[in-house]
Amino acid sequence: MSVQSLAILVLLGSFFVMIFLRFPIAYAVGLSSVFCLLVQGGSLSEVCRLMVKGISSFSLMAVPFFITMGVLMGSGGISQKLIDLANSCVGWMRGGMAMVNIVASYFFGGISGSAAADTASLGSILIPMMVDQGYDADFSTAVTITSSCEGLLVPPSHNMVIYATTAGGISVGSLFLAGYVPGALLAGCLMIGSYIISVKRNYPKGEKFSIMNFLRQLSVSIWALLAIVIVVFGVVGGVFTATESAAIAVIYSLIVSVFIYKGLNWKGVWNALEECVNTLSIVMILIATSAVFGNCLTMLHVPELAANAIIGLTSNKIIIALLLNLILLVLGCIMDMAPIILIATPILLPIAQQIGIDPIQFGIMVILNCGIGLLTPPVGAVLFIGSAVAKLPMEKVVKATLPFYICMILALLLITFIPGISLWLPSVLASGAAA
Repeated sequence: MSVQSLAILVLLGSFFVMIFLRFPIAYAVGLSSVFCLLVQGGSLSEVCRLMVKGISSFSLMAVPFFITMGVLMGSGGISQKLIDLANSCVGWMRGGMAMVNIVASYFFGGISGSAAADTASLGSILIPMMVDQGYDADFSTAVTITSSCEGLLVPPSHNMVIYATTAGGISVGSLFLAGYVPGALLAGCLMIGSYIISVKRNYPKGEKFSIMNFLRQLSVSIWALLAIVIVVFGVVGGVFTATESAAIAVIYSLIVSVFIYKGLNWKGVWNALEECVNTLSIVMILIATSAVFGNCLTMLHVPELAANAIIGLTSNKIIIALLLNLILLVLGCIMDMAPIILIATPILLPIAQQIGIDPIQFGIMVILNCGIGLLTPPVGAVLFIGSAVAKLPMEKVVKATLPFYICMILALLLITFIPGISLWLPSVLASGAAA
């Protein structure tokens, strides 16, 4: 066996062994990289250099700001306001509270950018509310956790920033714009599934639609929604970079949460910042160790070997696209979102490009696949949060979520095989800006 083959075996073998032994993902990534370098006779000082280099990126400075913005807005009393806005839009339908849940997640996702935050914040309000109105608890939980994945697609999302940095040279603004239509498509698929189940189970309708009520709720929620305008259109319009927009959004979020909605006092602000530091430390450690792992993959030509292996199986572009989704879905069952983006992107993106998938479209595919992974055992963080909020056994929640898995897979397939879903909005606004 050659040194290269042995190094690949040690790198990937030790990584997956540690994953199945439930090592913290950052340790699994870092230790497998160290073992690989030792096999090749490399220096351990190289590990430190690569870790520092991995987090020394201007683009990554946006990540802590987006995380802080999401925590401040999520803790600042806006959840109920967004629920009321969603209720004024779609509450009149059969299974109206399920529709409210899905639309509220779309609104909230554009502020928090986190499926876990969405589930914890909106779920603690909506699940008991739905149960009180006659909805089954497991159905209410399933709607909540699946709709929370909209927040991963609707910008601003720090995971999009991580993907853009990992993929190299991709416009964060274009990636932000690319998420809106897929997020709406996912919401639409979930609403169709919810409506079918609601009709079958005769779940209640809400009050009739009122334009005056909608305008009233919009006037209350507009302060929260303006944060999205600041970030997305500021970046797309070239007013400021993603990092600058994130920093401005943090200041805006602080003002809205403390002085306008008054959902946070200064003690709450400090608690929110403490939560940000805890989250950010995990993310940055993963980015640092993944930089070493990615360097090992590149040095050993693993992306090229993987591309040749997959393309060697078949030349059919449809089957290759399905294989890419399958790999990402399997990884989502055993790994968290950030490490999948950091580790899988350098390997799978070249393959996607070879079959004509645009890097921005592939980014949306990666994020949605990872979002589905957050709902699947054994490492489904959002699944666990939803079960805890609803106080239901995980097995019961998974069973109730099965129809919604189908809806999410349908949305994923449409995004995979219809590039315009992801690329239409960025191309239109880019051409408009050029004109």
